[in-house]
Order: sequence, then structure tokens, then C-alpha cells
Amino acid sequence: MALHLRDQEMSLRDIAKRLVITTGGKKGQHPSAATVMRTLREHDEQTASVGSP
Repeated sequence: MALHLRDQEMSLRDIAKRLVITTGGKKGQHPSAATVMRTLREHDEQTASVGSP
């Protein structure tokens, strides 16, 4: 979902407001903008390493 919202050029704060944590101790809460940024960065790094030979 975060990737979809990023493609729509939403800010990290707006993305964090729309996301809801579904498991764990913080279930039902919104992630911080820093958490969203870290998650998206990790995803970008993983897809870049998979795409390179």
C-alpha cells in the first residue's frame, strides 16, 4: 500500500496517516513517517540488488 501511495507522490506524513499497523503491540496505530521512510528505502535497496547482475 505504501508503494502505491508513494507512486501517487504523497508525502511520507500523508502515507503514515493512511497506513495502520495490523499486528504486534502497536496494532491499530499509525506508523511514524520515519518508519515509512525506512521501509520504503529497504524495499528500494532489495529491488535494486535483485535487478543487478
